[in-house]
Amino acid sequence: MNPWLLALLGVTALRLAVAAVVPLAPDEAYYWVWSRVLQPGYLDHPPMVALFIRAGTALAGETAFGIRLMGPLSIAIASILLARAADALFPDRRPGIWAAALFNATLLVGVGGLLATPDLPLLVFWTAALWALARLHATGDGRWWLAFGAFAGLALTSKYTAVLLGAGALAWLLGSRAAWRWWRDWRLYAGGAVAALLFAPVVAWNALNGWASFAKQGGRAGVDDEGFTLRFLGELIGGQIGLATPIVFVLCVAGIGMAALAWLQRGDPAAALLAAMVLPGAALFLWQATGSRVQGNWPSILYPAACIAAAACLPRPLLGWRRPGVALGAVLAAAVYIQAAFAPLPLSRRQDPTLARLGGWAEFAGAVEAERARLGAIFVAAEEYGLASQLALRLPAGVTVIALHHRWALFRLPRPTPGASGLLVQSERRDSAPDWPGAEPLGASLVRARGGIEAERYRLFRVAVTPDLPAAAVLPRP
Repeated sequence: MNPWLLALLGVTALRLAVAAVVPLAPDEAYYWVWSRVLQPGYLDHPPMVALFIRAGTALAGETAFGIRLMGPLSIAIASILLARAADALFPDRRPGIWAAALFNATLLVGVGGLLATPDLPLLVFWTAALWALARLHATGDGRWWLAFGAFAGLALTSKYTAVLLGAGALAWLLGSRAAWRWWRDWRLYAGGAVAALLFAPVVAWNALNGWASFAKQGGRAGVDDEGFTLRFLGELIGGQIGLATPIVFVLCVAGIGMAALAWLQRGDPAAALLAAMVLPGAALFLWQATGSRVQGNWPSILYPAACIAAAACLPRPLLGWRRPGVALGAVLAAAVYIQAAFAPLPLSRRQDPTLARLGGWAEFAGAVEAERARLGAIFVAAEEYGLASQLALRLPAGVTVIALHHRWALFRLPRPTPGASGLLVQSERRDSAPDWPGAEPLGASLVRARGGIEAERYRLFRVAVTPDLPAAAVLPRP
């Protein structure tokens, strides 16, 4: 077998092992709830992550391994497609192996690819769509527009930022003379129709629910009340240097810069495609950072094309940086794996994001259950969706978990029965009283910790289900 495929299999096996032993984050538990209530849409995102989790749990059960199973497997497939795309675009240079290696060396893939979040299927289908465009360019066969449309539609059902995939394709069609001929080919428009058809259920769900998801995510594209500011710009760039890893980030920037020059100076259609897949999205995120925070994971979709550029378009002095870049990415990913799974370094919450998001959930759920049993409470409740979902996933069988928030009105979940009394858990990071009417403070608190280091502290309240209770739902249990 090809040595690089053996290496990919080894990395995938390692990621599967890490996925099994690292605790689930609150967002992953929340998306697991989605997988138990399959719908064409949700308040936060389209439904593809729920389908990924449902497929994994059907194969491996409702465990961390099952919930994350599709992540490492689909990233392996995406890596192969990325390598094939690179070789199709630059057959004389055959940069595919380096493109896939740099892609996997980023923490966005090496660590983010383990997590069951909407970014995972988005990145996979984005990469598949890029592969379809590369095959279109290499073969001149217009049928690849249909494949591109299918992958673009699946990317849109993963996360709304997939609209930038269409923007990149449009930029290529407009800016590359070699691509102008496709405007006269009906298959270009048929591919668009395929994408629209796949995305139609998400649109229909929004139409039936007051455009809730479109409004929520569309609101993130604005600016803060203070208007123009540069305070988020450094945060965005610094975050990308960290998440891409420093060497890979430099190589990607240099590669895309050289691809853009090749497009402008020689009209190179392959280089034009890479630049078109990166520059519009990069410009949008940089602009948004002048008015509001851009989450570090949002630009992850730019890296498949950027890694091809880093493998194929680098100036000669930077070619020797690729091997150290891959090595550094492997070391950093391994460090994150070890700290998340075993926490050998006694770092505080501020210093260790794995503690804040992943640490101590099993022990905390045990403490909540002990307090519930002591009080004789019928149910456990939470207002934070991630906390409620973690409790639903971890508390003993037979314990009812109630989530209170307006988002749950958009789920097909049963309402709690009036009259029951329970225990409400609220993070002390929230500086407001519970939204649950008549919540009675118990004067006690619980601590979530890992290895004796505090991750978060929680208040406890006695509550009862009343007929006028705001939007609340009984969450599914494993």
